[in-house]
Amino acid sequence: MNWSNWIYLGAGIALGMVFRQLFGRLSNVSSSSSPVAPLAQQDMSLISQQLQQTQLAYLMAREMSQFKAGFLARTTHELRSPFNGLIGLHQLILSDLCENPAEEREFIAQAHERTLKLLKLMDEILNVARAEHGTNKLDIQPRPLAPILEEVHDLTYMLAANRNFPLQLLPADSEIYVLTDYLWLRQVLISLIDTAITQMEEGSICISSSTLSTNNFVNIWLDLPTHAVPWSEPIDLLKFEDRLTQIDQNKTALSPGMRLLINQTLLEVMGGKLEILPSTTVKEPLQQLTRLQISIPLVIPEAELL
Repeated sequence: MNWSNWIYLGAGIALGMVFRQLFGRLSNVSSSSSPVAPLAQQDMSLISQQLQQTQLAYLMAREMSQFKAGFLARTTHELRSPFNGLIGLHQLILSDLCENPAEEREFIAQAHERTLKLLKLMDEILNVARAEHGTNKLDIQPRPLAPILEEVHDLTYMLAANRNFPLQLLPADSEIYVLTDYLWLRQVLISLIDTAITQMEEGSICISSSTLSTNNFVNIWLDLPTHAVPWSEPIDLLKFEDRLTQIDQNKTALSPGMRLLINQTLLEVMGGKLEILPSTTVKEPLQQLTRLQISIPLVIPEAELL
């Protein structure tokens, strides 16, 4: 061992002794000081509850942000299926694969029908885009909530009954008014319920509402079977080429995921929001429920402002 190694060894021993004395003094000071009083059980429970709510809010915000980030991919996904159908029909005609003029005319008629369906899909997406950018002005006024929910229930009740799914409406307070576009809000609620019915295998749907005067919002709740909530679609649908080629060419409507995204966008334009709350288990009957929470601005009477 040369002289430099001896120097390093001595310096290490000296530093070790200094740190040992320092830590000893700190431990003596901490032991001599009075112990910190533990938090009350009630305070710990409140802190834990607030932490869970904060984590839940963060997770929901992150998921909804990721879900909306795929708007372009989802739009492309929706329009590609009818385009593929049109291309396939035209290829048959141009390749002289029709057996006779009657079959060729039939293919032309099918192509025309799919063109109209494609135009309808594009109009539905563009209407939402125009509303979001202010091109389509919304008629936002104070509206009573109870009649809106009753009309939504009347328009969707038979859709659920035809498939033996109970649809329950818990009456809203007749004095609750919301600031919204009546037609768009009704359409959003009908779309969410209709999408859930088409996805459901069993279970029931419950429509209810709750006011939160602390944040000036009214919450409309749709309790749905968890499997009926279109939440598991991939964000970037452009990466799933194999899946896209297997899409039903006769598809006539937007996918559940795209409808959820459109409804979320419309609610944001009206000053509201759409959230998906955690699933819960209902024992009778036993089923997993997920709550869609539609928040709409609450109209506060002038008397309460004085």
